[in-house]
Amino acid sequence: MLRNMERELRYRRASAWEYDLILREAEKYGELRHSFFGVVEGKFRDVYAVNERVWAEIETLKLKPYAYGTFVGTIKVDNLVEKFYPNVEFFYFVDVQKNYAVLKPKAGFLFTTGKDVPRNGVKEYIWRGTKKLVIFDENGIILGIGRINPESRKKFILNVTDIGEFLRRRR
Repeated sequence: MLRNMERELRYRRASAWEYDLILREAEKYGELRHSFFGVVEGKFRDVYAVNERVWAEIETLKLKPYAYGTFVGTIKVDNLVEKFYPNVEFFYFVDVQKNYAVLKPKAGFLFTTGKDVPRNGVKEYIWRGTKKLVIFDENGIILGIGRINPESRKKFILNVTDIGEFLRRRR
């Protein structure tokens, strides 16, 4: 069983093209603060932020790992175009300066339970270009990713994913 799984998965350093996809996604929000990424190829291409010391250790292992580093997103083909889809952890590797919102305490709590955010629950936001926003609480903790809906006051930020999703999943 493990041998079959090892043959199906391939691990490698991210290519220049893949790094460019990651970099372009980060630039929508600010500046990427990490430069070493690994990829596990299976059904999708999962991207991990890895430091070079860990990478050197991985290369010496006879049995290759299923995952390593911090999982930061997936590269998928969407309408014949490759795109990097970040997860919440990706933004810990980005100096977020634009396309973000800071939520008030009650709205922050509701967001982490999967709810959308009304306009009056937003303390501040900077929105330029993309509809996706990185969502923070007042202490600077990343709560998730939302999509701005400027036409609505009741559902001003729609919840795309949040840090509470893991706890809410069905087992």
